[in-house]
Amino acid sequence: MQRSQGESLDGSVPPDAYRDLLSGTRDLEADQRRRRDRWIAELPLGNKEQILFEFEVLLKGMACFANPRNHPGPPRRTAIVAQDFRTSAILLRDSAQRCIDACRQLLGLYDHRFVFQRYLETVLPEDNLRAQLARTSSQQSSPQDSLVALRHALSNALEVIEGLLRAPQVPYRLFYAALNVIQREIVRNAYFNPLTALEFRPEFDRIQSREILHLINNLPPGESHRLVALTFLSLFRMLRYLRLLNEMSSDAHPGTRVAGRIYFVLSVLRSDARALSDYLTRATGRLLADNFRREAWAVQATALSTQLPRLRGHFQLLVSIKSALECVASSLRLEMRRTFQHDLPSPAELPSERELRHATQNALTNLRPALQNAVLFLGKALGTQLQDRGVFSDKLARRETSDRLRRDVWMFSQILRAFSAKAQDTHPEDAWNPANEFHYVREFLVYFRSMGYPLLRASDYPRMDAFMGALDRLREADLIDPHNLATAIDECRGFQDYLDTLFADIGRRQELEGVGFDRRRAAVSLKLYLGSNR
Repeated sequence: MQRSQGESLDGSVPPDAYRDLLSGTRDLEADQRRRRDRWIAELPLGNKEQILFEFEVLLKGMACFANPRNHPGPPRRTAIVAQDFRTSAILLRDSAQRCIDACRQLLGLYDHRFVFQRYLETVLPEDNLRAQLARTSSQQSSPQDSLVALRHALSNALEVIEGLLRAPQVPYRLFYAALNVIQREIVRNAYFNPLTALEFRPEFDRIQSREILHLINNLPPGESHRLVALTFLSLFRMLRYLRLLNEMSSDAHPGTRVAGRIYFVLSVLRSDARALSDYLTRATGRLLADNFRREAWAVQATALSTQLPRLRGHFQLLVSIKSALECVASSLRLEMRRTFQHDLPSPAELPSERELRHATQNALTNLRPALQNAVLFLGKALGTQLQDRGVFSDKLARRETSDRLRRDVWMFSQILRAFSAKAQDTHPEDAWNPANEFHYVREFLVYFRSMGYPLLRASDYPRMDAFMGALDRLREADLIDPHNLATAIDECRGFQDYLDTLFADIGRRQELEGVGFDRRRAAVSLKLYLGSNR
């Protein structure tokens, strides 16, 4: 496994995966970590953590924004070599300038060293003296030295980007080359290199909820512990991206140019979400199976009979963890695809600042409760009833999660109704026709995995085992057995009735008092949801 995909750092499972992920996903030696921690503690800035977080997210955006897959907007049919990236280069220029401003804030009086070095570069007549100055400026024995090196590289890159924007058109290769030069400087930086996928920092990513920390710590040591810790940390990191986007797109500073910063943060969000969902989908089953195999083989034959109940219980726990993590991955992939393709404008359009702020705020109203409900669902799936009041304390978060849950309940109730009607019209003789592939059954199982399973676990549905058994028989069969299909129809109708009651109960929650249900908007969301799954 490679570290860039969020895997184990040294091939072994650490005793405390949560702490290891916080401190070990960035390649810093112990002495460097101490120097960086001391530097942060001594920074004379009131909002230093916020400035540093935005600075590192924008640095990471230098890699993520270089990949057009991380740009919002519907997929473009034009070949990438034929597209004009001039507007993207404008966004790059603005983000680079913001990084320079953050460098100046973080350096404080130390910024004078950079100004003096730039002055010397213009007056030194000898090449050997210029080379000596370059070697001196590249030394990074402290966080301040690393910031000076980045300030120097970004200032030079900004000059190049300004020249690049004088051209009437910017092809992708030129756009990527400009970003790649900056990436190389970030990779070489000793103290500020956040380019690793799914990397975390103690100063940004410590989980505050005691319930979640207790849940993680109580998991058996091994891959299940690490995978769950990785997923919780990633979801909370993405929620922090959303808070940063909310601050940028708010009307508190209407005259500030934020387009470049917003698109860069969005690219980081899309990249991290894709990295997490791909990793969980690809590796969860294999890692948990390998973990269980090692544990089972470690049991001596003479102790097998006494250890069998424990192994069976551990196996059931791993199956539950696998289902929950794969469900989170599926839901996350769907939410990001829908949001980025339908809710946000492409950078090629270069919308006005006002339009972009408005679109970003609309996107946040969908994404934020989706991520919050993913956190609550994961806790519930692992046997802990997380109270949203304890995990998300503000009243707006509780209202958003309840409203989103109500919408999802209504949407999946419609899916159940459509599946039951379609399956009811299936003739028994058609069910055994090999030419009939029954696409609607497979589509329904996909919908259930990304939306229905979280609702099933979150709602404490009393017939969950019977419902899951009916769907498993449909999933495992090569052909559709009429009896199994009829059983699935009955179970789906029962779950639909339960969801209809749950829909009414959610609407009576205190946080939704006076908040009506927008059925038309929910129908539009359902249409986009169904289209995104095809």
